[in-house]
Amino acid sequence: MRFQNKAVTVELLKANFLGEGPKDKTLLDILEYHGQKINGKLAKGSIRNFKVTENYIHRFLEEELKINSIYLNELNYKFINDFANFLFTYWPKGHVNAMSHNTVMKHIQRLRKIVTLAFHLEWGDKDPFIRWKPTFEKKERDFLNPNELKVIEDFNFYNERLDRVRDLFVFSCYTGISFSDINNLTRNNIMKGLDGQKWIFTFRNKTKTKVKIPLLDKALMIIEKYEDHLMVQITESLLPVITNVKVNLYLKEVAEICDIKKNLTFHMARHTFATTVILANGVPIETVSKLLGHTKIATTQIYARVLEDKLSKDMSDPSKKLRGI
Repeated sequence: MRFQNKAVTVELLKANFLGEGPKDKTLLDILEYHGQKINGKLAKGSIRNFKVTENYIHRFLEEELKINSIYLNELNYKFINDFANFLFTYWPKGHVNAMSHNTVMKHIQRLRKIVTLAFHLEWGDKDPFIRWKPTFEKKERDFLNPNELKVIEDFNFYNERLDRVRDLFVFSCYTGISFSDINNLTRNNIMKGLDGQKWIFTFRNKTKTKVKIPLLDKALMIIEKYEDHLMVQITESLLPVITNVKVNLYLKEVAEICDIKKNLTFHMARHTFATTVILANGVPIETVSKLLGHTKIATTQIYARVLEDKLSKDMSDPSKKLRGI
């Protein structure tokens, strides 16, 4: 141990003698350590996602490899490929289809973060992911165009439940605030900005990033509509809250009634805000990134797409010049 420049202690001597040193750590050991490490430090959704990945790791070990655990030093490139193949062929209970390519890649990425932590803790001699690179299929994120947004805004719902869900969705379309963050808003989050207008000052639940959003008229109207709502009075929330499962379920009804052919989800409101409400009206992508509370501009670029009408406007001047107009 001295030749390895390690301190010689009673605890280390005992651990090595009993075979409990770092080299004897298993995948289950790092899963447990990682679970304790992220508990209370990551957003609930992120912790839940890691738990789902852990469950698939356990199933892979038990159902495919017929073992309970594996030493970290036994992990290799083949293990990663075999785990990926297991996920590609696994059919989650209650799901219509097997996992998509991108879903499998996300699970492998989470496993990589966990194993990399073990490597940094010197629980393993090698990084099994050194040759592995994720491959994601590029997918267009859906959003509502101005006409579709107006149809949902103006529709007269006779059902209070659907009317409330529509308002929450439209509020997100004009603020870009995610569903979980809307549920955390109170009147205290509304303050006056440097321009003298009302702004929302809050922190993103996911990244803990501070966000400042000027309140557009449509968003202000929705806040004023629910000022005296009984649920708002009881919970002291800015808007009447509802569960994420129910809001997306009710949005399917909203889409059907309004004859919207797209798969309407609450997260689509953020994409609508970024694309239809902000980018299409000439706001720079750097500003959009700040409004959405992103920590990387690359994340915002997922939302940024060139709309047909903007493309037409941008190309009109060069077109006229080329025709000599």
